[in-house]
Amino acid sequence: MSDVEARKAEIRRLAEAAVGKPATFGPDLDLTSFDVAADAQSVESLESLEKQTKEAALGIGFDTTEAGRSGSYFQMDRSPIYRKVEQMFDNKLEIMSTEEALALYPELMYEKYYWRNVAPDKDKYTAQVALTRTEGYFIRVKAGQKIDKPIQACLFVSENNISQNVHSVIILEEGAEANVLTGCTIHPKVRNGLHAGISEFYVGKGAKLTFTMIHNWSEDFHVRPRTGVTVDEDGVYVNNYVMLKPVRSLQTFPVARLIGDRSRAVFNSIVYGLDDSYVDIGSETSLEGAGTRSEAIARTVSADRSTIYSRGRLIGKNNDCKAHLDCRGIVQSEESTQWAIPDLASVGAPGAELSHEAAISPIAAEEIYYLMSRGVPKDEAISMITRGFLDLDIPGLPPALRRQIDKALEETAKESL
Repeated sequence: MSDVEARKAEIRRLAEAAVGKPATFGPDLDLTSFDVAADAQSVESLESLEKQTKEAALGIGFDTTEAGRSGSYFQMDRSPIYRKVEQMFDNKLEIMSTEEALALYPELMYEKYYWRNVAPDKDKYTAQVALTRTEGYFIRVKAGQKIDKPIQACLFVSENNISQNVHSVIILEEGAEANVLTGCTIHPKVRNGLHAGISEFYVGKGAKLTFTMIHNWSEDFHVRPRTGVTVDEDGVYVNNYVMLKPVRSLQTFPVARLIGDRSRAVFNSIVYGLDDSYVDIGSETSLEGAGTRSEAIARTVSADRSTIYSRGRLIGKNNDCKAHLDCRGIVQSEESTQWAIPDLASVGAPGAELSHEAAISPIAAEEIYYLMSRGVPKDEAISMITRGFLDLDIPGLPPALRRQIDKALEETAKESL
């Protein structure tokens, strides 16, 4: 048996052993209740997609005109229907489906990348992806290449009650830089289903990856992302996450390992809990190299009957490391619930500097009264304060996406009143 075949067998064995293993956090789901996604036809141009699909994609920052983009990947349910690299970035950037990458680079993928940052037996959701994968994207930026236009990807669900099981891999080789904008969303007719997504990111020496994820789901949709990141010497990883629409349940806890000296990780999260949404978000950073630094900032608002858990874990494993958590939440409804759960650990590193700041509160009455005294109606005052609270400064966002997030914040704040 070859090394590749042996690794395939090991992945399957581990996944099969975890088929019934619940996740540590979040509601447990019956995975047998979801259907298998059907195949979709490829398209020659994103502009040929139906109007509702294009509008939904635009809502998560995916521009079907591809203006100002270096490359695009679009997946419909289980099928990659479009992938393209702009001509000027040929030989600098690769975009393809994970299945294509496994066929093209089997030794490289199975030896170094595939299922190396996320364990296939972590829980039942990783096991399902390992056993019944429905594609995902592979992005690689070659050594020394700085891709000055964002790379965009969309994982789209078009049918009710399917389980979209995707596995994506991003590799930035030494000295490379890229800004990846990924959006996950659904067709307006979709009400229920599951998105189980594995993401593995590898940031090489002196490389920088800015990864922005926008989620737009629906009231009866379940989401289970599983993300693992390794950052090498002098590398930088910036993770931005935005969710401003209702979801039945979401549970995600990306883990970043700063294995190289002077490597850095930043996590920014903006979440608005609406209706009966159950949201369990967080991040973990393991600071292993000397001079490593990390920061995790979360801004959450719970309205209606929503429940939000905001977790943050920092693990200092080197005496020369420093990290900070900043979790703040606003409770807008007596029926909503929020939990802020900071978790700091020094493991054999008494010199590690780890700190946290966590706060949950209603909107301050004096702020509302101040705006009302200047002629602003109460509802509008609450909306303005909420937008300002969630308006986290996320560096590296393209202006068009920044405007879309601002618009979504405004609309969501008004809808929640």
